[in-house]
Amino acid sequence: MRRTVALRLSAASAAIALASAAGIVLSMPEEASAATGSATGYATQNGGTTGGAGGQTVRATTGTAIHAALCSRASSSTPIVIQVEGTINHGNTTKVSGASCNTAAGVIELKQISNVTIVGVGSGAVFDQLGIHIRESRNIIIQNVTVRNVKKSGSPTSNGGDAIGMESDVRNVWVDHATLEASGGESEGFDGLFDMKDNTQYVTLSYSKLRNSGRGGLIGSSESDVSNGYVTFHHNLYQNIDSRAPLLRGGTAHIYNNHYVSLNESGINSRAGAKAKVDNNYFEDSKDVLGTFYTDQAGYWQVSGNVFDNVTWSSPGSENRPAGPNPQSNTTVSIPYSYALDAASCVPGVVSRTAGAGTGLQVSNGNCAPTSPTASPTTTPPTTPTPTPTPTPTPTPTQPGGTNLSLGAGADGSSKASGTSYGNVRDGDLNTYWSPAGATGSVSVKWGAATTVSRVNIKEASGSVGSIGSWRVLNADNGAVLASGSGAGLIGFPQTSLSKVTFEITGSTGTPKVAEFETY
Repeated sequence: MRRTVALRLSAASAAIALASAAGIVLSMPEEASAATGSATGYATQNGGTTGGAGGQTVRATTGTAIHAALCSRASSSTPIVIQVEGTINHGNTTKVSGASCNTAAGVIELKQISNVTIVGVGSGAVFDQLGIHIRESRNIIIQNVTVRNVKKSGSPTSNGGDAIGMESDVRNVWVDHATLEASGGESEGFDGLFDMKDNTQYVTLSYSKLRNSGRGGLIGSSESDVSNGYVTFHHNLYQNIDSRAPLLRGGTAHIYNNHYVSLNESGINSRAGAKAKVDNNYFEDSKDVLGTFYTDQAGYWQVSGNVFDNVTWSSPGSENRPAGPNPQSNTTVSIPYSYALDAASCVPGVVSRTAGAGTGLQVSNGNCAPTSPTASPTTTPPTTPTPTPTPTPTPTPTQPGGTNLSLGAGADGSSKASGTSYGNVRDGDLNTYWSPAGATGSVSVKWGAATTVSRVNIKEASGSVGSIGSWRVLNADNGAVLASGSGAGLIGFPQTSLSKVTFEITGSTGTPKVAEFETY
């Protein structure tokens, strides 16, 4: 039995008034829960992905009701679980306004928000010709939904033709047991099924179907958009896809236990310095399933345990570098999490029973058999395990000796407050600084080639000393945690060769102001 509650007017949002006037009803199950199971892959890193766990659970049957639920929260980060049933389309999806949301008509808009779960009820919700757009957001879960026939040309159009699209400083997204499909390629008005661009990181796509599309998905919108990465693809079915399964421009991807059938032109396309760890996948009746294609900017891969069943390979050329017919590794990729790895030979069977919406949210037990998502699967360590770092105690603020490697290096980050700059942390000037746009965020120092680092020194700007609370230091090349602790100062860790190191503030009092991010 369910209690059904109408949306009520609150000072926090005018969304409720609009929803009530439209007769939109949300329901709250008496025993509500968040998404089933726990995030896997890179979505477990960077603090993890929990979506709306712990928040209110509501039920929505229209796109407008989804937007109204977002807008009715106390803030844009208040956790919420939105259970969706029925078909969501243009006719029932309008813009809703409020202080805790930033929505639009004709698309499910998850913009400038965090801590949200959207989960289909029962056999799954259907988003018909209506895309899901994630922008400037973090900690999002989408589970047990079908998104189909989203167009960028023709009528109606939505989300630039992407079924699910992420862009602009997105962090920690888990898409699970989804069915993403089109009815053709770009000439028929469709674009990508699963796209990430403009600094999107820590994403996992698991137990999903991507089919009948010209473009499976991409990481990076151009050869210069290489700020994306740390994406895991596992136990997915790619079927009748022309290319981009996926297309990787820069960044790191872990691709394991997927079933690829009828990749018509190319499959995993690693370009512009991208690194892909490709483990125990089953490639079937396909062409050029791995390599660098349509560019002279090469990417890299580490391969093991894959099955190539009736796969054909084209001849190499200046802009066409297939990995086959005998794929060999040309890089190594360290994976910072544990994962269950099925034998490639059984991947078609286990994926057919677990992938997509409406499959009961079953997962593999790591031994080629479907199991309840509430069970804990057996995990095996990664091929190249990364040791779990020992948390670093609160550092003593001292000045290290040696050359500050940050001087002359590059810098970027997750966000920056108005009037601050990433470059201020490596200019040697204690009067300039970087602050995140909120209470937490990250800033990175980077080099054009691998550099050995064993210490960083965080100096706060005058007037903000003591504002930095908890933090982590990350090897931005692979997402591994090098050290963690609290308070600014000198931080040590084992010597590490990397091209980018990140200081991530996970807790603060006041406004953090990092004047210098020194590296030694």
